[in-house]
Amino acid sequence: YIYIYIYIYIYIYIYIFCGNQYRQPTTVPYYLERNLEMNAKGVILKAFDQYRLKTCIDFAPWKGEQNYISVYKGSGCSSQVGNQRIGKQSLSIGRNCDHLATVEHEFLHALGFWHKQSRSDRDDYVDIIWKNIEYGHAHNFLSYNDSVSSALGVPYDFNSVMHYSKTAFSIGSDPTIVTKNPLFADVIGQRMEFSASDIIKLNRLYNCTTSLTFVDSCNFEEENICGMIQSPGILKWERRSFVKGGPQTDFTNMGQCKGKGYFMHFSTAAANPGDHAFLESRILYPKPGPQCLQFFLYNTAAADDVLNIWVKEYDKTNPNGTLQLFKSILGGVTGSWKLHNVNINVTKKARVIFEGVRGKSPSAGGFSLDDINLSSTKCPQYVWPIRNITNLLATTPVGTNMYSPRFLSPTGYSFQVNVYLNGVYSTPGYMAVFIHLTSGPNDSSLKWPCPWHQATMVLMDQQSDIRQQMNMHHMVTTDPNQKSPNGTEFFWDNPRKVGSKVTNPDGSFYYRGPGYGTAGFISQTRLKSRNFIKGDDAFFLFSLEGMESYPEFPPLEYSKTSAMVIVFIVFTAATMFLMLVLVLGNMWMKKQLQGDKEPITQDKPEFMSV
Repeated sequence: YIYIYIYIYIYIYIYIFCGNQYRQPTTVPYYLERNLEMNAKGVILKAFDQYRLKTCIDFAPWKGEQNYISVYKGSGCSSQVGNQRIGKQSLSIGRNCDHLATVEHEFLHALGFWHKQSRSDRDDYVDIIWKNIEYGHAHNFLSYNDSVSSALGVPYDFNSVMHYSKTAFSIGSDPTIVTKNPLFADVIGQRMEFSASDIIKLNRLYNCTTSLTFVDSCNFEEENICGMIQSPGILKWERRSFVKGGPQTDFTNMGQCKGKGYFMHFSTAAANPGDHAFLESRILYPKPGPQCLQFFLYNTAAADDVLNIWVKEYDKTNPNGTLQLFKSILGGVTGSWKLHNVNINVTKKARVIFEGVRGKSPSAGGFSLDDINLSSTKCPQYVWPIRNITNLLATTPVGTNMYSPRFLSPTGYSFQVNVYLNGVYSTPGYMAVFIHLTSGPNDSSLKWPCPWHQATMVLMDQQSDIRQQMNMHHMVTTDPNQKSPNGTEFFWDNPRKVGSKVTNPDGSFYYRGPGYGTAGFISQTRLKSRNFIKGDDAFFLFSLEGMESYPEFPPLEYSKTSAMVIVFIVFTAATMFLMLVLVLGNMWMKKQLQGDKEPITQDKPEFMSV
């Protein structure tokens, strides 16, 4: 018991005598241990991007700081709560823990968050069924008073990424958590992304007033159109709620909110050939490096009408700004809102400019814009829209799949994604996704088996503000040493060698390699819980990137500073033990270290191959 008491009083020292010092710095030093799986490393870095996009928390490779987080492959997913100030603080991302929301969950622990069901007021919202909990995991269901786990004024959130599912750590299939409101029984335990309240609470805890990589968002609901300005001249972009020839509604609200639902429209039908109009953002200050401009476009313009995307940068040499064209989109009736991602690279303060240009052909429509987002992040490489998805979900049998078009990665590898909308036979009720390498124009000059590329497959939550999106991610890494199930071939070898021939309707053909992904990508219940489907459309975002740019970490050396800190804390704890054991011993016996000792597998995130 002496070790338990020492442990308890270390916690007393940290939480009572150190006050707010359990907080991490806003730039958290981290170290990725060599035993981590490569896919886990990529997922961790992607999770860091989400923290930067939605909060002021940053992560930087460890450079000798006294306290840091060391991420390793342990027996499960686990983390200590808050900054322990012991030098090397371990966080485990073990087998089947390499999922974006799981990594976000564990780092929220390290940043000071307990489980949602550990709040002091949790008994108002859920009942814990103790008899159904696996032996040794009851500590994950303890509740703590406000001095340990503060709600920070945020209401209880069933949708939090920190909430366990109804069957978490269950002995069998019976629930361990029962929501008092049955409507939330299947809401708890989501592992998509941070919820809105998770972000609010984290930003309050760390006094964040801005996000690190978020730049701007506009859905044109306010009459000031987000501070955008119009160019001089007769022709203007107009703030509209509908256009006779389409769109009939905006994209943000889809006409469902009375008195709301606006977008910007440039009518090429009302313009003469060669006429144009500029819609300019307010002056923006993105971080240097790649930025992603995302927007929805409803295109009813003539085929030779053009929408140009410009950036005007300002500096002392060019106080009036220097224009640079990043993309031109030709007209052509699409009949629906289409997602566009434009990679830009701004190094100074700048404006983003949308220029509508009337061509020579007769026009009966124009260009309509909505839900614009700009962030200092890289855009996904490809967008795959699935139209009429409600009917497809209603009529597609379990076990029936559909393939995306083939795409080409920046490094030259060709790939496509295979989706089972209503799941495979072994996992009905879940959407399944698998990535396949396919034959392409560069195969003869590429390395085979495909070495260390990470595929990211994302189902987009179509919220207007990118910070509020709870996208569903799945990431897969091509291990060149991975063998096929029969053990005779390399899984990620040249599709012409290990794949099957696919003949197109026009008689052309290509080769498709085996698929790898998950049979439990997202449940049908989760699919309907957010804006994954909007206007009867769903959008998949795909990327396939080489991992050679990932940070390298030198071998970890023993830290003398860490040892001194540990000795000091143990000495202090022993002294406190003599003074406080009778008063506080029983109270703190229950305050055990928080940790998810098993992978959080809501939505069945195990890998499968087909």
